[in-house]
This record gives sequence, structure tokens and C-alpha cells, in this order.
Amino acid sequence: MIQGPIRLTRRRALLGASTLAAAALPMPNIGRARAAGPIRIGLLLAKTGDIAAQTDYLAKGSYLALEERGNQIMGQPAELVWYDEPSPQGAQQNMQKLVQEEKVVAILGGSLSSDGLAEEATAPRLKIPMVIDNAAATEITGQNCNRYSFRLNTPVAVQARMFAPFIMGYGKRWYFLTASYAFGQDINKSFHELLAAAGGTVVGNDEVPINTPDYSSFALKIREAKPDLILGGIPAGDLSTFLKQWSEMGMKGKIPIAEIAIGDTDIWAVGPQAATGLYTSLWWYKNPANPPAEQKFAADFLKKYNKPAADKAWMGWITAKSLFESIEMAKSTEPMAIIEALENWKSGTPENPYSYRKSDHQMMLKNLVVEVKPKITDQWDYFDVKGTVPESAADLQKMFGNSGCQMPAS
Repeated sequence: MIQGPIRLTRRRALLGASTLAAAALPMPNIGRARAAGPIRIGLLLAKTGDIAAQTDYLAKGSYLALEERGNQIMGQPAELVWYDEPSPQGAQQNMQKLVQEEKVVAILGGSLSSDGLAEEATAPRLKIPMVIDNAAATEITGQNCNRYSFRLNTPVAVQARMFAPFIMGYGKRWYFLTASYAFGQDINKSFHELLAAAGGTVVGNDEVPINTPDYSSFALKIREAKPDLILGGIPAGDLSTFLKQWSEMGMKGKIPIAEIAIGDTDIWAVGPQAATGLYTSLWWYKNPANPPAEQKFAADFLKKYNKPAADKAWMGWITAKSLFESIEMAKSTEPMAIIEALENWKSGTPENPYSYRKSDHQMMLKNLVVEVKPKITDQWDYFDVKGTVPESAADLQKMFGNSGCQMPAS
């Protein structure tokens, strides 16, 4: 961690407000009993805003995972109940409704890092197991970890370590363009540290509000600075907006652009004329290394929705699959039984295994490095897979390192 004066960043403010809001929520009866009827799983995902294109795929993947099981868990009917994430505090309130009113036995969700941070602070109070399927803020499985919360997405700091060797080759004079919320601030900090350690230079550093409609002033500053690389940290629709405006200024291909955690929907929204860049991704539907079960998932998704599965669809599918299989393994819907089963859940292949690390509940899996094709001829097929990191499954623990989690006993 960087030492020095404590500054009230937006991330800290969000987290503090979320924690206070969680503390203010009335707590449910801990001894609640599941009502007779289907086993109910909560979905807590944003239904509006720029992130909605991603959450739609997360939800579709989750529903497909349940359909693959015949909409049953432990031989009983099962269903998903989807509530919105309108804001971190609104997400906490809806989380409580899912538990108290809908009687869900576990929750899948966490569209944005601000939402995920708020929700994981609430899960222990509600005594509800939660698998966070999208948020990537490092703290989720770091200093804020708890026994009830699990997380799929590779933390920002780990993705940065995975990605750095690929982008250092472009040069070490970087311009940072990051969003002023948890995800962007985490990217800014992680890559600043890596660049400094490599003897690089920051030639520009702009933090921008989310939902910025006009990036022209930032683009002009970048063009004037002439960096070797633009290090991005802007999410979803913001990335699409920037890349379109960058291309309109005639700058596409002039300065390399790199960012972690690309969503397929982000790049599809840019269009083939403006799309460019090198990115990390958890999954790509045309990756020839996908195991048979994931190839079948991709085929089933295409058949059902008449379009390819985005990475977020796989993320919704694998997290839901891990939860459903863990409930099946536990033979129980009791919170601690589900948690212990999730801690022992395993999937994937010997070359690319998946599991939640017991020490911090972080899913351990490899990441892809993908690059936008120089010429795009298919409306969906935008990427070439440039590498898998780490190359060896044996190096996963080393790459993820110590998250700083001090896991509570309960």
C-alpha cells in the first residue's frame, strides 16, 4: 500500500457510506426458515445504466446454468429471483428484500465494484452466502473479505501483474485515463506502482467522471503528450465512447491503447471501424482452448439467443454453476453448509483449473490477453487471443499472491 496522508477518495467515500448504510439496515431473523416451495436464488444485478448491457449477459448465463440442470437443485424445483442494483445503498436494501421477503438461500451479483463492496459488507449481517460475479475491486477479496462472500473476477492488482509484461514492450511513457470510482482508482494505483518499478514515466494522468459524454479534451491532451501507451481504466459504455471519439479524431492506431477486464459488449458497441486495443479477459467464446463443457455452453447460448455468448454470459454461468453444484454437494440450503461446499468446489481442466481459494474466497483461474483484430469481418469476432496468463496452472498461487485477507471465522 502507498504510505502517506489518508485522502477521502470517492472509493473510500463509497465504501464508508456503504458500511454505514449496512449498519443501519434492520437485521433479519438469523434463524429464518426457508418457505415451502422452490429453492430460490437471488440475482442482484443492475437493470439500467451503461452496465446493463453486461448484466443482461450475466443474467442470461445464470439462467442458462439453471436450465442445464432442468431447473432443479437437489432434485427440487429451483428458480432465480432478479432484483436491481440502482446504487450501492439501493442494492443493500434489495439484498435485504431478497433474503427476508423472497427467502432466497444465496445471492449472485455485484455488477460494479461500488455495488460489490456494499453488498459484501451486508452479506455477513444477513447471514447469506453471496458469489460476486463481476466486480473486480482488489479489496473485495483483500482487506474487506468475509466468510459469506466469494468472488469470480480476478482482482485489479492481479490482472495488472498479469498484463504488465505484454504492454511494457510498447514503451514506458504512459498516459493514464481512468474513471473516478473504485475500479478506475484501483487500476490507476496498481499500474502506477508497476510502471514505477519498471523505471517508467507517467506523462499524463486524468481521472474522469463515469458517464463522461465528451472525451475530446482528454484526447487532445493525450495527442499533445505523445505517450508510448494509453493505460485505460474506464468502464463499459465510457470505453466505447472514448474509442469512438478517438477514432473520429483520426487517432486510431496512432498510440496503442491497453486496459484490463474488457467486456465483449464494450468492444461490440464500439463497432469494427473504431475498435482497437489490447486487453485482459476471463473468457472468449472462440478460444480454441475452451474445454468441452464451455464449448457446449457457447453452443447452447448461441442456439437459445441467436448470438454468441459474451464473456459476461460465461461469468454468470460459471458463478451460478459453482453455487448450484455447491448446494447439491452440501445437500443443504443452510448458509454455512453452502459456504463450506463453495470452499471445496472445483471445476475446469488440469491445464486451467477453477476453484475458490479458501483463504480469501477468490476464484483462482487463468486470464486471457486479447487484441482487437487488425481487420474485423464478423460482427462478433473481434479478438485474437495473444496469450494465457499465467502459462502454467502451478503458477496461479504465485501470480495471485497474498491478498491481505484476514478471514473471519464466521
